[in-house]
Amino acid sequence: MTRLRHPKPTDAAVIAGWSQSAEEARRWCSRAVHPFPAGEVLDWWQAADVDPWVLDVGDPPAPAAYGELWVDEEEDEVELARIVVDPQRRRSGVGRLLVMELVGVARATGLADCFLRVAPDNVAALQLYRSAGFTDVDQERSRAWNLSQPTEFSWLERPDFPSAGGSS
Repeated sequence: MTRLRHPKPTDAAVIAGWSQSAEEARRWCSRAVHPFPAGEVLDWWQAADVDPWVLDVGDPPAPAAYGELWVDEEEDEVELARIVVDPQRRRSGVGRLLVMELVGVARATGLADCFLRVAPDNVAALQLYRSAGFTDVDQERSRAWNLSQPTEFSWLERPDFPSAGGSS
């Protein structure tokens, strides 16, 4: 049994606890801190453009994965962000299921494009996103988008969105 839902305040500590090292936190949310503070996860949920989601799995249902949609109506795009899976459930398909569910929610926004960014050294995440239908953004756009970032990212997009790569 799986269920996608918005998180409850009590989920923040669970989600923060899934980061097992400062290096893992850097790959997850570009913040190399361990243990990761639950209060920071709660703070993320206050941003108007952040739509947080938890994927519950099992019977009884328990949080297994977390991710956000960053909705940018001005740019006509949505970005999947801060995706993390319970360490006990990694490599079980839960991450891919979460990504597919988030893509469905992103599609329902009606925005033209769907992107995500990932640390280039996060090989497992890159494999997951590609297996879920994301493709690499061309090098020119990646270079341009990375100019305003504090660190370099690999950028991916969903080619099956209405105008993948067209408006941004």
